Amino acid sequence: ESQAPHAGGWAVHPWADVMLPEPVEDLGRMAPAGQLWSTTGDLARFAAFLVKGDDGVLSEASVREMRTPAAPAEAEEVAAGSAYGLGMQVQYRDGRMLAGHSGSLPGFVAGLMISVEDDLAAVVLANCTSGPPVFTVAADLVRIVAEAEPRIPEPWRPLPEVDHSVLQLAGPWYWGTHAFALRLTADGGVSFGPLSGNGRRSRFRANGDGTWTGLDGYYAGEALRAVQRPDGSVDHLDLGSFVFTRQPYEEGASVPGGVDPEGWRGIR
Repeated sequence: ESQAPHAGGWAVHPWADVMLPEPVEDLGRMAPAGQLWSTTGDLARFAAFLVKGDDGVLSEASVREMRTPAAPAEAEEVAAGSAYGLGMQVQYRDGRMLAGHSGSLPGFVAGLMISVEDDLAAVVLANCTSGPPVFTVAADLVRIVAEAEPRIPEPWRPLPEVDHSVLQLAGPWYWGTHAFALRLTADGGVSFGPLSGNGRRSRFRANGDGTWTGLDGYYAGEALRAVQRPDGSVDHLDLGSFVFTRQPYEEGASVPGGVDPEGWRGIR
């Protein structure tokens, strides 16, 4: 229950500048849905946890999964740029992905929004039953700080160690004539996406058996594996049944439909 000193909840009349105190009630079995008293400082620390996790509670991989859209969005949600992860709302605003949640009880509204890419979070609390659009305010705060105080890039550091069987897979790959690139990441995984422009891209975590699983983006949940020839060399990458070869329509590679035996040619 609340302990003094605490902010009292108010209802503001929608058509006059007058207020009415809201009673504090015990929600019983619904208490976990909103009967949690906190402060902006505590919620800011909670926001940091929702970005980096804590191995004593939830790992970084688990909180990342919470921020990953999971439920299929309705048409109006797609238009609004919103989705749902595991217990977290995900919204796209001003070119950035924001994750968090809003909440309300009679007398109070609250919102917490995180931009992992900007390493920023915003907490908005108001002791009124309705009025402030907490998600909009939080998103504006993140945008304003990101524009005024952009994140300083981390200094470049070489990887502490590298798996050479994975290193040989780094570089360009082709889906037909579309160029993609596989890169090693600092967390021991890989990333895969177009060499330039927008397109299908994802980060992958290593499964420990020479395969990877998509963490986000178009290939979230999909399996990535290097398919070998009998001599042990890599024939192609299989990514959710998509075949990527080292060269466009590489001769001898397992390209669906095959490759014209006469190969590339000019106009005759």
